[in-house]
Amino acid sequence: MFIALAGRTNVGKSTLMNRILGKKVAIVSDKPQTTRNKILGVLTREDAQLVFLDTPGIHKPRHKLGERLVKVAQGAFKEVDAIFLLVEALEPPGPGDRYVAEQLAGLSTPVILVLNKIDLIKRDDLLPAIEAYNAIGKFAEVVPVSALTGENTGRLVEVAAGCLPPGPRYYPDEMITDRPESFIMSELIREKVLLLTSQEVPHSVAVMVEELVERPNDVLAVRAVIYTEKESQKGILIGKGGQTLKKIGQLAREEMEALFGTKVFLELWVKVKSDWRKKEAYLKNFGYRAKE
Repeated sequence: MFIALAGRTNVGKSTLMNRILGKKVAIVSDKPQTTRNKILGVLTREDAQLVFLDTPGIHKPRHKLGERLVKVAQGAFKEVDAIFLLVEALEPPGPGDRYVAEQLAGLSTPVILVLNKIDLIKRDDLLPAIEAYNAIGKFAEVVPVSALTGENTGRLVEVAAGCLPPGPRYYPDEMITDRPESFIMSELIREKVLLLTSQEVPHSVAVMVEELVERPNDVLAVRAVIYTEKESQKGILIGKGGQTLKKIGQLAREEMEALFGTKVFLELWVKVKSDWRKKEAYLKNFGYRAKE
């Protein structure tokens, strides 16, 4: 019934969940620590309802936000019926993979090892990769997949369904995620920040949708604030003549319209909250809780 996606940062957890669900509910990027919250995705079939929990990547925290992210992930592991441990098939096990495997070793929950990104390796290299990762833990099953292309993800779902105990359906058949529209919109904006900025800027950003109003003619009016930690970062986010902020808004608006099937009027502002990642009050205000 409930399955947590575990692994170090940037192994493709969010991409895999989006692929399985057939709809984007979690943002993706090539930046570490893209996922900051526990995001629930629901797959309802005739014979089963599988509820996936996309969790932040396990890493060594450097500030209070990082500590929160790791606690969110570790808390999710204790709430589920099975765990997908995602690793990259094209790389040998590293310290991060071993650390996550150690975190899961003491649990009675079945762990399915998911070797992701098999589209990037030769088939002759797949078996050695499986053997190398099998050496870092005990797994109920090993399933190679490509979250990007969808290869073998159907089999992964079948394997997961076979591991789950019988139980009720907790969510309506049409439900895909428990997150409200405002959360998804704020995450889409943050995803575009990750896409269009570099260095420390993406990690210093939090986004809050402060107003969401339905206007006549099926228009959603959205006012959101991008918070960052320094005036210099604010300047980068706005860009020369406001061009970077305009591009962030354009890309986010286009994706919102495609996702929600309606016209969106998006208004973006940038504000500075000094060192917000280190301050308890700001973490709570921005929705980063130690346990969700």
